[in-house]
Amino acid sequence: MNTMTFENDSQLSRSRLFWQGTLAMVPLSIAVIPWGLLAGSFAIESGLTVIESQALSAILFAGSAQLVATGMFKVGATLATMLLAIFFITSRHLLYSVSMRDKISPLPLRWRLGLGFLLTDELFALCGQQSQKQFNRWYALGAGLSFYVCWNLATLAGIVAGSYIPSLNELGLEFAVAATFIAIVVPNITSSPVLIAVVVSLVTSVVCYAKGIESGLMIASVAGMVAGYFAESRQGGKQ
Repeated sequence: MNTMTFENDSQLSRSRLFWQGTLAMVPLSIAVIPWGLLAGSFAIESGLTVIESQALSAILFAGSAQLVATGMFKVGATLATMLLAIFFITSRHLLYSVSMRDKISPLPLRWRLGLGFLLTDELFALCGQQSQKQFNRWYALGAGLSFYVCWNLATLAGIVAGSYIPSLNELGLEFAVAATFIAIVVPNITSSPVLIAVVVSLVTSVVCYAKGIESGLMIASVAGMVAGYFAESRQGGKQ
């Protein structure tokens, strides 16, 4: 009797943590809807079929990479070029996985694979700063899975809308990309090294854009990481 009660309590706890993660992800899930609409409609406009367009979201599951890959497909880029571009764009996820390694590595393989697939900028924003004691796999699963479902539904809506509304991608929906990343970055600016990294990345990206440098995003990312690293090292040295 006691064992049954314990098992029921455990299941209730898991369910509660799952829905807490889902609820915590709601603001970011809502913010990404215009982005999903843009990704879906742009895929249709670029000549992909409905199944191919939805498969990008279901399999690739990376908004910025999807938009870049779709644009490259539209202009006739080779598969090798697209894969290389996607690799560099999504390389930040390697840093996410390294940062969360201590939390994820003790879990069974099925959990490592599942949470690894669901690891996005948004999920990292929620769980990346948690300590090992704070981190809970059911909370992370609820957050990541709900975001995955929302992204795919938004993409499907974009696919349907793109089939009936011409030039949907010209309605300014791309601002959702910037808005989403602003919502992710700003709450995590909790120290001077992080602030320095953000400012350096921002200034560098603007300068590169003004100069017409195509790889400006990568340059800005590296510049921000280097600046943040040296700022943190200097701060640690003074202590």
